[in-house]
Amino acid sequence: MSLSSLPEKYKSVTLDLLATGATQAVPGWGNPNAEIMFIGEAPGAVEDKLAKPFVGPAGKFLDQLLASIGLKREEVYITNMVKVRPPGNRDPEESELEAYKPWLDEEIQMINPKVFVPLGRFALGKFLPGQSISKVHGQAFKREGKIYFVMYHPAVALYNGSMRQVMLADMKGLKKILDNDLSDVQEPGEKVNEIKEMMEKSKEKEKNGKNEQVGFGI
Repeated sequence: MSLSSLPEKYKSVTLDLLATGATQAVPGWGNPNAEIMFIGEAPGAVEDKLAKPFVGPAGKFLDQLLASIGLKREEVYITNMVKVRPPGNRDPEESELEAYKPWLDEEIQMINPKVFVPLGRFALGKFLPGQSISKVHGQAFKREGKIYFVMYHPAVALYNGSMRQVMLADMKGLKKILDNDLSDVQEPGEKVNEIKEMMEKSKEKEKNGKNEQVGFGI
């Protein structure tokens, strides 16, 4: 089994979703031996036309992000959760994410990268469920021996120009990992524990505040 054989293997899934208006499947593209795998949510109109992921405006910004840390598109692997463009570029539906999960899982197994970069909340939900991208973007997590570096989807910067600098700054964290500096990589549980600790402190503070008010009244 090879990457090039996956479109044919999952042809029946693609045919079902092509009825929604897309013209063809958009398989992953890039270096099959890549250390980094970028995973978006679904193809857009330009990707649907060219059958290649991230070749529209968002893809051009992704190229800039890669260049900012000395990488070229040919050195990484880029794919999407869903391989067919949703109607009107809407968010992928759960049924579509599930339909293409086996294809994505096979890509992951074949590429076997050192670092996964989920782009946006849909990809984040697959690898680090329960996390909020607005809170963990630019951060790296380790799970089952793999590193996950969280980033906004490049399309965000097209609608909000200020996000360009945010994403360029986040890329510096990815560069540290590629340079084997893993000092900032954390376990997902560490973030959960941090949130729990903050909640407990908040409750304790609220409790103490009530006690102080009661004592003052006495």
